Amino acid sequence: MVVMARLSRPERPDLVFEEEDLPYEEEIMRNQFSVKCWLRYIEFKQGAPKPRLNQLYERALKLLPCSYKLWYRYLKARRAQVKHRCVTDPAYEDVNNCHERAFVFMHKMPRLWLDYCQFLMDQGRITHTRRTFDRALRALPITQHSRIWPLYLRFLRSHPLPETAVRGYRRFLKLSPESAEEYIEYLKSSDRLDEAAQRLATVVNDERFVSKAGKSNYQLWHELCDLISQNPDKVQSLNVDAIIRGGLTRFTDQLGKLWCSLADYYIRSGHFEKARDVYEEAIRTVMTVRDFTQVFDSYAQFEESMIAAKMETASELGREEEDDVDLELRLARFEQLIGRRPLLLNSVLLRQNPHHVHEWHKRVALHQGRPREIINTYTEAVQTVDPFKATGKPHTLWVAFAKFYEDNGQLDDARIILEKATKVSFKQVDDLASVWCECGELELRHENYDQALRLLRKATALPARRAEYFDGSEPVQNRVYKSLKVWSMLADLEESLGTFQSTKAVYDRILDLRIATPQIVINYAMFLEEHKYFEESFKAYERGISLFKWPNVSDIWSTYLTKFIARYGGRKLERARDLFEQALDGCPPKYAKTLYLLYAQLEEEWGLARHAMAVYERATRAVEPAQQYDMFNIYIKRAAEIYGVTHTRGIYQKAIEVLSDEHAREMCLRFADMECKLGEIDRARAIYSFCSQICDPRTTGAFWQTWKDFEVRHGNEDTIREMLRIRRSVQATYNTQVNFMASQMLKVSGSATGTVSDLAPGQSGMDDMKLLEQRAEQLAAEAERDQPPRAQSKILFVRSYASREELAELAQQANPEEIELGGDEDEDEMDLEPNEVRLEQQRVPAAVFGSLKED
Repeated sequence: MVVMARLSRPERPDLVFEEEDLPYEEEIMRNQFSVKCWLRYIEFKQGAPKPRLNQLYERALKLLPCSYKLWYRYLKARRAQVKHRCVTDPAYEDVNNCHERAFVFMHKMPRLWLDYCQFLMDQGRITHTRRTFDRALRALPITQHSRIWPLYLRFLRSHPLPETAVRGYRRFLKLSPESAEEYIEYLKSSDRLDEAAQRLATVVNDERFVSKAGKSNYQLWHELCDLISQNPDKVQSLNVDAIIRGGLTRFTDQLGKLWCSLADYYIRSGHFEKARDVYEEAIRTVMTVRDFTQVFDSYAQFEESMIAAKMETASELGREEEDDVDLELRLARFEQLIGRRPLLLNSVLLRQNPHHVHEWHKRVALHQGRPREIINTYTEAVQTVDPFKATGKPHTLWVAFAKFYEDNGQLDDARIILEKATKVSFKQVDDLASVWCECGELELRHENYDQALRLLRKATALPARRAEYFDGSEPVQNRVYKSLKVWSMLADLEESLGTFQSTKAVYDRILDLRIATPQIVINYAMFLEEHKYFEESFKAYERGISLFKWPNVSDIWSTYLTKFIARYGGRKLERARDLFEQALDGCPPKYAKTLYLLYAQLEEEWGLARHAMAVYERATRAVEPAQQYDMFNIYIKRAAEIYGVTHTRGIYQKAIEVLSDEHAREMCLRFADMECKLGEIDRARAIYSFCSQICDPRTTGAFWQTWKDFEVRHGNEDTIREMLRIRRSVQATYNTQVNFMASQMLKVSGSATGTVSDLAPGQSGMDDMKLLEQRAEQLAAEAERDQPPRAQSKILFVRSYASREELAELAQQANPEEIELGGDEDEDEMDLEPNEVRLEQQRVPAAVFGSLKED
């Protein structure tokens, strides 16, 4: 049962409470100034009717008017009570009055101001809301204005009141000038572009401004250019031309866009001729191909749009003669612009580097068919290009300039150009030398041979002040007398047009200046030889040899020795030998083979055989290791032809000692084959035994097969057993090499790029050495299995463990290579014991005797 009671207090006769409220009322009576007691009471009464709850809040606030917690909760509850009502309901005014009463005590609380302003914004009371925002800004300290302004600006943007919003933004920028971009965006959206441009210009000129959006100063400048160029009728307070031209000097890496913006401004303003002037100025001043492309494309598009607009206007209003003339003029202007593009692009490249020779040549080619422009271009080029800064060969401009006059029949002008070119201070002597050579070739083309000789003699004359060829401190005119290019051309002309003495003097002068090349020396000697001055030609070779060292002197020695032998043969043998010894003294191994072979050929034809053999023997030591094998082959062949094959034994032995294992193995096989042909079976077997030490059975199966075939033909039980023993010993020797064993096991396991641990997959923990030992035992077991079985073998030689009966049976087996000589001999052989061998006598081969054989 609910018990209703009234307080006995005469001051509050309308206060009604329930029985459950008594504890809270008593607590409040005891602690009426305690905020916690009131909050607990309010929390308990949350489910009570709204008037009862509001009455409780009013009681509490009457006693505690400065409690922020009570006011915040009370105002929040009052706003929630009218949330779903119409904004015209009188309850809204009561809530507004409640907020106004709160601000008597709570005017320093920004949260309450924000809630009140948002509540007023929801009501749509614009003027009241604006005044409330202003009151909040006046009431709060400036440090808390940053909390009010975001909501204030949102309120200003939410209504189409640009003047009010502009004034509000101006006040906000005084507090936060870094938010100018937000204001500019609002001005753009509200079509107040003139003030937006002014604000943006102020931002661009402020070096301390930092964009909140992360934009650079150039991006802001580009926005300004786009704004003022695309809206010339709305932006009246700024000098657009001055602003954009200021950007041209400030942002030199974006000239193309800025020029296009300036031209676009004049186009939108209707000043088409002024826009055309801007485009022309741009394409004559930009420095990069990218900027030129941007400006030129915009220029061409502008001309096309002008032509299209003119044609459209003419079609609408009717064609007249003046319109036709104007249209043809526009079309001609557009065609001229397109035709000028290569030349304009070339001008851009030359502005980047005015000393680029190749671009000047391309510019001349663009003027093809217009002589006056070509002459002006060449004149400008030779005046502009600095030889010390030039990219390319600057002398080619002078040469091409003279060639142009020559092609047009103006020889005197061509000579004047080349004469001026000889006085230019080029960076390289070769440039001036090329000019002098071109002077000579010009005269030769027009058959002025004497004049050509005079010019080249003048070029090679000694200057008043001599200088070294590479002395950069001296002008090239003082160094050109040492230019081999000029001297070579002069020598060619003297050979063709001059006398023997003059030509010889030129070559001698070249050698005296020490500027000759091996080819010049050879040419000089050949020239003397053609005129039958053989000793003089040999002296020329000697002078050339004194000028050069190895390997440059190689061609001179080869030619000299060949010519000397062809001239004298064996008549001056000692002199020839001295020459060869001089040539071989200090000769690098790379070039020694040719000289030694030539020396040996001389000794064979005109000297002594033993001298030739000594030369061959020296050659095997002097040549490169890669050429030693070929040299030994030649040595062996010549020794066999001169002294016979028996004389080659020592050569074979030395070759086996010197050569690498691969070549030594081949030499051993050839050596053993030769001994077999000579009947020296024991010597051949010793050679095979020696060679086996460098032959691994796994990689050199051919050698072991050859030795096996040899023993089958010529061996017996002991030799076969010895061969097998050597083979096992060699195989065991190679098995002890861990690296080789690993590579062989990897090859067997099929892993070409594996490691030792790859040999036992799944056993990564096993020791690698144990794996190698296990593999070695497997290889030994395989070697045991490779041995021929005892009873089933069909090999045609005697085994060391065969019984007497097996030996007799093997002796009776047919040999497929046996030659039948008749029945009587077969009967005689049957009488022999199984271990006896019939010896035959053979004729000694004639090759053994060499040159000592009978006629």
